[in-house]
Amino acid sequence: MSQASAAPPRVAVDALGGDHGSAVVVAGAVAACRDLGLRIVLVGPRDVLAQDLRRAAVGGLPIEVVDAPEGVGMGERVTRATLKKRSSIQVALELVRDGAADAFFSAGNTAACWTIAKLVLGTLEEVDRPALAAVVPSLTGRTLLIDVGANANCKARHLEEFAVMADVYGRAVLHIDNPRIGLMSMGEEETKGNELTKEVHEVLKGSVLNFIGNVEGRDVFNGKADVIVMDGFTGNVVLKAGESLAESLFLLLREELTRTALRKLGAWLSRNAFRAIKRRTDPSEYGGVPLLGVKGCCVIGHGSSNAYAIRQGIGAAAAFFSSGVNERIEAELRTLAAPRDAAPAGSA
Repeated sequence: MSQASAAPPRVAVDALGGDHGSAVVVAGAVAACRDLGLRIVLVGPRDVLAQDLRRAAVGGLPIEVVDAPEGVGMGERVTRATLKKRSSIQVALELVRDGAADAFFSAGNTAACWTIAKLVLGTLEEVDRPALAAVVPSLTGRTLLIDVGANANCKARHLEEFAVMADVYGRAVLHIDNPRIGLMSMGEEETKGNELTKEVHEVLKGSVLNFIGNVEGRDVFNGKADVIVMDGFTGNVVLKAGESLAESLFLLLREELTRTALRKLGAWLSRNAFRAIKRRTDPSEYGGVPLLGVKGCCVIGHGSSNAYAIRQGIGAAAAFFSSGVNERIEAELRTLAAPRDAAPAGSA
């Protein structure tokens, strides 16, 4: 699928995804259309979306509706979700597969989104395991974490793929020159970690990537690496622990700053600084996590996304498409596969 198009990207949006109902998704989609100049395809029950759009006063914005009568619940089992062939997730991904949309966004059931995406779109050449990559703030800018939940059990080959996909995404979408790649382990030394991390360390050390070696949990937010590679189990724990810590710190800070009149005055004088910090650490600013490795551009948002987060997530999906990341990932992985394919049978 060519991504060189003069027209603005057209994003298929799962209108039933998220905790707050279709009206919030529609509000975010309208904002993305109006503010970012995108074309939107809302996928969900036609009658419900028609009412939401009337309340949103969309005017002449390029928004269309595709009917999908079924939704996938946030806690619904993946096996059940994949049987719903007219769900909003399934129909939206089919639009991407068939070329009727350029990218996909949902704030719905993450496991269902990435499973159905793999089934409907298939994987890129040389990719065995698609992975979720999350952008988090750091002291020096942003850090890309991969994988953050798609693959709990991994082999060395999978983490090598993750590193390549994140390197390409970092260059093309986040505009990071020569991203520094770190491998999550329990110590910086090459000898630290389990058998998987030791094996991956050797592979990445011999690659053309800008591999800086092992990193630890303390390096997630200090800016030491631009990309941190790990299995999905570890990544999901790291991501959710970080989000919870940030939220808890803001609550504790608010509690302490409102204890006395003098502290309240100081908080009021510092309010712009606090707002700036909140913006830098707010997951809503990033909108969602890209699913790298499938034949399509997919971004999955947090279930609690408000309208602004939906807007940002749709924008991230459009940027994913416009960057040409998937073609570059395939090219990079083909280059890595060439020496492996040429190795004599039975060689290590």
